[in-house]
Amino acid sequence: MRRIKTFFSAALTASVFALAPAISHADKLDDIRQRGELVVGVLGTDEPATFIDPKTRQFIGYEVDLAQAIADKIGVKARFKQVAVAARIPELQQNHVDLIAAGLTHNKEREEQIDFSLTTFETGQKVLVRKDSGITDLKGLEGKKVVTLRGGTQEPNVRKAVPGVDVVTFDTSQQAFQALQQGKGVGYVDDEAALLRVYAKLGPAQKDYVVLSANLSVEPLALGIRKGEPAFKKIVDDTLRGLESSGEAEKIFFKWYGPETKSGFTQRSFKIETDQI
Repeated sequence: MRRIKTFFSAALTASVFALAPAISHADKLDDIRQRGELVVGVLGTDEPATFIDPKTRQFIGYEVDLAQAIADKIGVKARFKQVAVAARIPELQQNHVDLIAAGLTHNKEREEQIDFSLTTFETGQKVLVRKDSGITDLKGLEGKKVVTLRGGTQEPNVRKAVPGVDVVTFDTSQQAFQALQQGKGVGYVDDEAALLRVYAKLGPAQKDYVVLSANLSVEPLALGIRKGEPAFKKIVDDTLRGLESSGEAEKIFFKWYGPETKSGFTQRSFKIETDQI
């Protein structure tokens, strides 16, 4: 009888330990509240979505403001951690961050790895080319070298649109664009909002470049959430819905992308209301 009890006790203990990760994983929102902070993964190199204020050395930007609103809703402080484009999903899966606010495209492939918030931004992807290349459309990129960001959707999208293109990737958009300026490629691929901002910064040198009119794709961007965290996802989405219904989401958008900024958007073509792609 004692041996049976011992066996039962050991089996029960093993079951509890086996369930422990799942229980802990399901309590992400409680963990954040107990810790007193929301850890948010950001790029920090993607102006105006997330970048470093040269005066304060703090992270600022459109996605930073959205993440801060979520932290405020939970009742904790926000702590921002810089991550590389290719490390965004691994950092989330390995529990190094609670939320990803880093220009993350919501697509079917990524749905197998993580969950997404409501769509927070919609943009197309375009190509900026050197005028001296003579390229006027996407077909002209066939057999040519283009540069872009490593780990994003830019590379697969341009390869799909132009099967014969030669793509060279870099860790940051700044490095990629610098490579274009140095003649290491004929074109630079990025989200339209980021690309137009880079183009605006060229000043007199704008005459040497042109943005091709065709979109490579339309990109719905969202915040990344670990799978199996329904309570946390709900408070993230509820916060975003609240920002939209109050008009604050539009204010945040125009603060960073409006006509008074280098992005120069005069209208917002989307609303934060769905997580469907």
